[in-house]
Amino acid sequence: MTSATDISNRIIEAVMAQKLAPGARLGEQQLAMLFDCSRTIVREALTHLAARGIVTVSSRRGWYLIEPSLAEAREAFEARRVIEMGLIRCTTSVNKTAIKQLKAHLAKEKASVKGDDVGLRSYLLGDFHVCLAECLGNSLLADTLRDFTARTTLIAMMYQSSHDAVQSCAEHVEIVKALENSEWALAEQLMQRHIGHVQAALQLQSSAGDPLAELRQALKPLGGSVPSGIRESRAQDLHTRPAAKPSKDSSTYLGALL
Repeated sequence: MTSATDISNRIIEAVMAQKLAPGARLGEQQLAMLFDCSRTIVREALTHLAARGIVTVSSRRGWYLIEPSLAEAREAFEARRVIEMGLIRCTTSVNKTAIKQLKAHLAKEKASVKGDDVGLRSYLLGDFHVCLAECLGNSLLADTLRDFTARTTLIAMMYQSSHDAVQSCAEHVEIVKALENSEWALAEQLMQRHIGHVQAALQLQSSAGDPLAELRQALKPLGGSVPSGIRESRAQDLHTRPAAKPSKDSSTYLGALL
């Protein structure tokens, strides 16, 4: 029987694979049907995810994935710096088995970067940080990083990240190489630089000083002033053209994983 842990893990995987977008609705009944379980189990899974800061609930609207604010986005990256750099700083040795496991993960990353499966690529690039924590012998921080990686994946989707997957994979390779050579200070420096690059690729700075920036941008005139005749023609088109097909609800993407 599907457990609450199974459901929460699958949702986290879907987020890291960018198959569920920020603000996606997670209906209890739909999830219960997908996982062939009771709504009680689904509610338990969603409650756990809410406690971990991945979903939020409204008494009227139900369960939704979080939509991080600018401040929350910056806090998430600062938390990752503290955790990941601190984890490396406390490392005094990495055994051959751990290095072998990290290199196996890197091989999957490289293959995904060359392939067409964007979801798998996104998941593997994020999961590298979880794998690193596990290989450095801290399962508790690995669980914590899994949640923060899911959160920063939502942030990347929400704030239109332009970070290049090839560059990200290459930076992971450099970090593992430094660890293999016992160059702890270099590995920590590389991790700081890597997280900085990921954060810098987000469109976080432009609206930091202007709370109305997003609305201001959305309401800008399209291509300058439009002649009244054209406005009238466009208005008529809205009534005469067939309605566009609605986009697929992101909350249904999870079904593709089952």
